[in-house]
Order: sequence, then C-alpha cells, then structure tokens
Amino acid sequence: MLTFDTDIRYLKGVGEKRALVLGRLGIDTIGALLYYFPRDYADFSHIQQIFDCMDGERVCVKGKIVTDISEHKIRKNMTLYRFKITDGTGYLNITIFNNKYLAAKLNVGSTYVFSGKIEQGYNTFNMSSPEIREENDTGLHPIYPLTKGVTQANLQKLVLTAIKSVDITEDVLPFSVRKNYKLTDFSEAIYNVHFPKSKEVLEAAKRRFVFEELFILRTCLCLMKGKKKKSAPKIDFSSLGCFFSLLPFSLTSAQQKVINECRRDMESGKSMNRLVEGDVGSGKTAVAAALMFCAAKSGYQSALMAPTEILAEQHYNFFNSLFCNSNINVCLLTGAVTPAKKRKIKEKLGIGEIDILIGTHAIITEDTAFSNIALVITDEQHRFGVAQRGALSNKGEGVHTLVMSATPIPRTMGLIIYGDLDISILDEYPKGRGSIKTYIIGSDKRERAFGFIKKLINEGRQGYIVCPMVEENEQSGLASAEEYYEKLLKCDFKNYKVGLLHGKMKAAKKDEIMADFKNKKIDLLVCTTVIEVGIDVPNAAVLMIENAERFGLSQLHQLRGRIGRGKHESYCILVSDSKGAKERLEVIRSTRDGFTIADCDLKMRGPGDFLGNRQHGLPELKIADLYADGDAMRMASMAAAALLETDPKLKSDECAALRRRVIDLYKSFTEN
Repeated sequence: MLTFDTDIRYLKGVGEKRALVLGRLGIDTIGALLYYFPRDYADFSHIQQIFDCMDGERVCVKGKIVTDISEHKIRKNMTLYRFKITDGTGYLNITIFNNKYLAAKLNVGSTYVFSGKIEQGYNTFNMSSPEIREENDTGLHPIYPLTKGVTQANLQKLVLTAIKSVDITEDVLPFSVRKNYKLTDFSEAIYNVHFPKSKEVLEAAKRRFVFEELFILRTCLCLMKGKKKKSAPKIDFSSLGCFFSLLPFSLTSAQQKVINECRRDMESGKSMNRLVEGDVGSGKTAVAAALMFCAAKSGYQSALMAPTEILAEQHYNFFNSLFCNSNINVCLLTGAVTPAKKRKIKEKLGIGEIDILIGTHAIITEDTAFSNIALVITDEQHRFGVAQRGALSNKGEGVHTLVMSATPIPRTMGLIIYGDLDISILDEYPKGRGSIKTYIIGSDKRERAFGFIKKLINEGRQGYIVCPMVEENEQSGLASAEEYYEKLLKCDFKNYKVGLLHGKMKAAKKDEIMADFKNKKIDLLVCTTVIEVGIDVPNAAVLMIENAERFGLSQLHQLRGRIGRGKHESYCILVSDSKGAKERLEVIRSTRDGFTIADCDLKMRGPGDFLGNRQHGLPELKIADLYADGDAMRMASMAAAALLETDPKLKSDECAALRRRVIDLYKSFTEN
C-alpha cells in the first residue's frame, strides 16, 4: 500500500517523465496530489436548451452530433475539429483545438453533454474547447490548474488512482473534533472534493478541508507559542509610578491595560512574546518606554530595533529626553554612527554601562553583545524579516519579546499571522490630538488645494505632498516627486521653503532634510512613501497625496498618520481622477479606524496582496480564504485550544496523523 509521503513517480500512470511535469504544479508526493484541489467545477447537472443560450454565458447543453467532424489544419501545430450539434431547439457549432484523440472518440448521431462559453456569431451560436461528457455522465466535474503536458483528463485519472491506492481511512482530524463541529470523514471528503455528485456534498467536503487547514495551522502556532515560553528574568514593576510621573501627558486607559498585560507576562518568570498592535498615533512608544524603564530599574538591559535611521533617532530623542534625570543610560546605534563610536558603544554595552540601546539593523550584528539583556522590542515589525526579528531575540537567553505594529491587521487574519504571539490592542487615541478631515478631489481642483495649503503655511503650519514615483515616467502619467518638486519651486510655491525627500537619497541626506522639516526650515515637503513610517512632526497639518488610487487603503491610512499628531486640526487631501477607485478612497474618507480600513483592504485586495512580500513566513493556504472563512478560523482556533488542553503534546492515538502534519508544518516555519 502506498502512503501520502510516497514519491509521485511511483503512482501507477506517472513515472519519471510525468513526475517532472507534475512537479511544476507542486505535486511531488501522492499526498500533494490528493490535496491539489480543483480551482472550479464544470457543472453538467444543469442542462440548458440551446434556444435559451446567450452570448458570453457559460452553459451546459445536451445535443446530438448532426454533421461530420471536419479537420482543418490552419497552421503548423494547430488543427481544428468542427461539427454541429442540436437539441431540437436550436443548433450549436462546436470547435475542438488540437485534440485528435477526443475528436476520434466522438460519433456522428450520438448525444453528448457539452460545457463551455457561448460565443454568438452571425446567425450562429458557437462553443470552443468545451468539456465533453457521455450523455448520462452528468454532475460536477473538477477543473484543475494545469501546466503544459498535463490535461484535465490526466489529472482526474491520477487523482482517482491515488484515492484507490492509499489508505484514506486514517483521519488527521480527531474523531472528537469531527463530531463536535459536524465535519465529514476524510475518506468521504477527499472523494467528494474531487468528484462530487452534487453541490451539497461538495460544500460539505470543502467545509471540512477549510476547517482542517486552519485547524492544523492554529494547532501548530499554539504549540509554537508554548515552546517560546522559556524561563526569563522577573521584572520588578514597583517603579511604574515613578515612570508615570516622568510623562508630560496622561496615559489612555488602553495604554494602561496593555502595560498591565505586559506586566503580568514579565513578572511571571516566563518569557513574554507579545504583539502590541495599535493604530497610528495610539501611543505604542509610551508602552515600550514603561517596560524599558522598569527593566532598567530592575538591573537589566533593553533593546529597541526600528526599520529606519530616522525612526531610530526619533525614538532615541524621546527616550533620552524622558529618562535624562532617571540615571538610565540610553544610546543610539545605527549605520550612520562612526566606526570609532560604534566600538565604544559596544564596549559599554558588553560591560553593562548602557541600559537601553536604540538602533536599526546595526544592533543585530554578531559583534553587538549585551551584558544582561532582558527585553527586546521590534518597532514596525512587518518591516523586518523573520530571521532579523529572531536575531534580536537571540541576543539573550530567555528574553522578553515585544513586537509593535502600527499597521492594523484584520482581526480574523491576526489569529493566523500572529498565532504564535499574545496580542494586545491599543484602540484609543491620546487626548490633545487634533482631528483629521479627509477630502477626495480630482486633478482639476489641484490649484484650489494649493491655495488652501498656502493658507495653512501662512498660519504657521507645515505640510506634505506625497507622489508615488521618484523620477519622471512619461508612459505611466504618474506624478514624479522630483519633477513635482521642481515645478512647485518655480511656480506654485516659489515664495515658500520647499523640500524633497525620497528613498533613493543617502541616509545622511534624509536625516538632514527631516531635521530641517522638524525645525521648521521647510514649509512643504514633497516626498514619496519614505515618510510612511514613524515621522513625527506635530506642526504638520496638511497631507496631499497625488495619484491616491495607486496606494492600498492601509498604506493611505499610514501616510495620513503623519498629520494630526499635534493640537491643530489637520487635513488629508486625496487627489485622483480614477472613477474605479472612488469606492476604495471613500473608505479612507469615512473612517480613521485602522482595523475597519484593514478589513476593507483585505476584502478588496485579497490576502495575497494584503500580505505583500510574505515576511510573516506563513505557508500558502490551499483552500481556506483568510477573509471569507473568518467563522471557520474562529471555530478552528477554539477546537485547537480545546484539544491542546486535553492532549498538549498530541500523544494520543487519535492524534497520530495530526501530530505528523503539525511536525511537517513546524519544519516549514523554522526553514523560513
């Protein structure tokens, strides 16, 4: 008996040559073949009359072949086979491309079922490359993603052979889970997901496999979370009151709640592994400061890693100013620091003379060693790869880990993406922040917007104009930051101080420009999305984004977070002539709730686009949808938690198959 792990070449009908072709589809084992789910199904169960067919409609008709099957060689490697069918209500012209074998099987005078798209010609109906079945072979038939050298018939036959060749009675879902959530057994589901007799059995099979995929993932992530809970220093939070007295503002109730959640972790003697997820301007830095203050007062070191030098320096200035009279030594380590100064910082760090180290990637180099680090914090965690975040945590034994993100993740997706972390959410804005009004305008209103920006600058405010490109590109028609900057200098803002900032500039130049902007030496900053993360200029009260349709909703929300950081009312102006983007941009105009925006972004763009370059390290989902299957995700999470409560190491016999799958998945995580 073959197994799920058996190499695909050993399945009857495959062999070495076909195995190479199947490999291009990611099918290298029999198990991979069985879990290669159809992308769609040809529905041969609903027969439509030819007379009722409409142009462009995908239909299924039953008809008798009433003409000879003619062969037409139109060019090299292209042969057409044509014939006509009727069902008594009308005639339909059928064309088959390059399939002599199929054409030879068809008999004039016999009736078949044809599924395909109707194309209307001059007084004719046509159907090209239809799925063709015997007269009584109705129902649903799988349609798989293909590659050159594999046909639908090939794959269907191989899947059927695989089902008959392996033991499909063992189930990865324990009986108790199947019973509690009314899920189909594997043996029944695997057949019905490939060869369903009805839509009802197909839906039951798909529901089972969606649940299975999410359940295995959640089980693995829960176990990973457990493995991360190592012995760690107990941090004394008795100095927290002293920290509060240093703050020039009062913490929100949300900030106090999150600090208490972190406190419980850090006082437990087990390592904290927590995400603080908060909207732009919700006060994550103050939470980090509270934890680092208490760690320092407990005699331990802390490190905070930021994705850019601008943000690292901003954090350094905040912490250094806040702790200047607290006998806490704060230091900055970035790529811009001179080699001599770096050596001195690292020497002090190694002997414990530095309490808090703020920096960029420079703090995870091998020669950066701490004396007694107990807390590591990653800011804007989505900007770092899995390995980089791990390298920071590995700077000490059993350290407490906090990751912070100002990019709200839809709540349903957060269960999966951050499944190995405890999650704290900051859902409240600090008092004293100005409101933000958002407007959507066409390019014909640009001059009017310029007048409004000048009015604000004349009142003492500052502003940003964001362009999606750095250099001019005539073909795209997009606003270029450099070209835009030159135009404003010469024309619309020639009497104002205008600056230019983009990602291609050297770090020192970026820092110089941002310092000038913060010190009010620049009135208006023309820039790219380099300002998306962490730029804090409270006096900036207007943000104008050109070609706003080019940005995702969450990115627009991040950019908007650069204003409204002071006491002044602020204004976000989205410029777009795209009618198709109106609905998306209206979401930004109507709400400042980052989680609502993230949900809409996920719905409109899909999880693949939303997650971008997949820095999170998750495996591809084969059948589950992170947006559509939110309910299944919640149920799978509850089921995983309940199972691990009774069988924390999956040692029972009914969990044997599950344990193997979880181990395989865990290996894929550690390899990413």
